[in-house]
Amino acid sequence: MDRMLVLTAQVAIAHGHRVEVTEQVDPLTDEPVVLALVDLDTGIRYRRAEEPGGDFSRWIGRVLECTVTIGGVGARTTLLVDPIGPGATGAKIALRGADAAADAAKAEADRWGGADRPPVEEPERFW
Repeated sequence: MDRMLVLTAQVAIAHGHRVEVTEQVDPLTDEPVVLALVDLDTGIRYRRAEEPGGDFSRWIGRVLECTVTIGGVGARTTLLVDPIGPGATGAKIALRGADAAADAAKAEADRWGGADRPPVEEPERFW
């Protein structure tokens, strides 16, 4: 599954280059935030000025598209990256989706009944 990364900087990475992405999940939005990006083919490292704290994850991907927005108020880069291997952030997102699906299934089961009724007692068996 391709990942869209939006960075508030001008980061030009060529199509096909392998990148190592370091991410951390924002506690307020539960969305991954890019802390650092390394172009593995050129060795150029891009990172935030502040030092990261807490848990972070790393994954490797291949750049499919790179769009750099110049001019205006802020610089912005949009990267479309195809993850090469499994990443911890991807797993966290998948688990969050699975938890939401399980909660929805429980709510639907409760809505259709069965949770508010006592179980039916089995009659005694005589042999």
